[in-house]
Amino acid sequence: MSVLDALAPVVSETVGPQAARIDREGVFPAEAVAALAEAGLLGLISSPDVGGMGHGPRQAAAVVEELARHCASTAMVVTMHYCGTAVIEAHGPDDVRKRIAAGEYLTTLAFSEAGSRSMFWAPTSTATPAGGDGVAARLDARKSWVTSAGQAAGYVWSSRPLAADGLSTIWLVPAGSPGLSVGPSFDGLGLRGNESRPMAADGVLVGADAMLGPDGGGLDVMLGTVLPWFQVLNAACSVGLADAATGRAAAHVAATRYEHLDQSLAENLVTRSTVARMRVKTDAASALLGDTLAAMEAGRPDTMLRVLEAKAVAGEAATEVTDLGMRACGGAAFRKEVGVERAFRDARAATVMAPTTDALYDFIGRAVCGLPVF
Repeated sequence: MSVLDALAPVVSETVGPQAARIDREGVFPAEAVAALAEAGLLGLISSPDVGGMGHGPRQAAAVVEELARHCASTAMVVTMHYCGTAVIEAHGPDDVRKRIAAGEYLTTLAFSEAGSRSMFWAPTSTATPAGGDGVAARLDARKSWVTSAGQAAGYVWSSRPLAADGLSTIWLVPAGSPGLSVGPSFDGLGLRGNESRPMAADGVLVGADAMLGPDGGGLDVMLGTVLPWFQVLNAACSVGLADAATGRAAAHVAATRYEHLDQSLAENLVTRSTVARMRVKTDAASALLGDTLAAMEAGRPDTMLRVLEAKAVAGEAATEVTDLGMRACGGAAFRKEVGVERAFRDARAATVMAPTTDALYDFIGRAVCGLPVF
């Protein structure tokens, strides 16, 4: 059975039917996550050595894209889970890896901070040496945005280094650790069910085995492991949203009629041209995402450039496409049953989610001009 075959009943029976309620009530898609776990899809990128499926970014992107067509909140929860899993697969303990592969452990990233905002690579939170039985460090932090906050079993967490040089160190912080707290529920414009909330660490104690990678090596983990996964999965989410909005807008204008003219909205040149622009922009972003995945798989010299481009292009495309969808459908687009306005709201997050689109253009410009990217 293919990955998308395994995903299909999860989407049709759980993700799709619950998407409107998750958006309306701003609740975490717990049933969808449970269904994904039951289907083995939380262990999609876990190694077969620990019971996972052993798939890579291409299959993960396909899952996220399909989820985003129906519920972008669920897609973002899964995006962050796969990003956290990639770090844990590379540096984490086997018992956690096995639990992820079995669908028993949801993880996420806890990088963005109030002090450094979208510059996730430069945490202001601290790790200080702490003695005691099995204790290596005390973590103190104010994290600004953590997807699945209060829902994940463990957080891939950044801090300043414990003792080494470098910008950061990465840790695995278990949920329920004394001193770990979650801020108010998220009540925002879009992605309303992904539980993106602030978190704080006040004297959270962790052992040496909680360190993911070397002390001071956090930037290498962020750029070498997290960034490629996050960029392509976030791009996949944007492509899924754009594709869904295009399909819904096309269906609406084909089915809705000008009675006095005895013709559909689609028979109007301006309207169908707008839908055409939606399709072209969506397909262009999808093609770039596909080429980025191909570059990653082949180890092409332009891989990092493509990785940087994918999220920027797909995020802007989704913003433009969903805006065009609102215009194509007119006043009806403001009604939730048409299905365009939720995609319109959800699509806005990509451009301001670190690394922001503006930051990505800076990185891309540096790369193209032969300057150091970071």
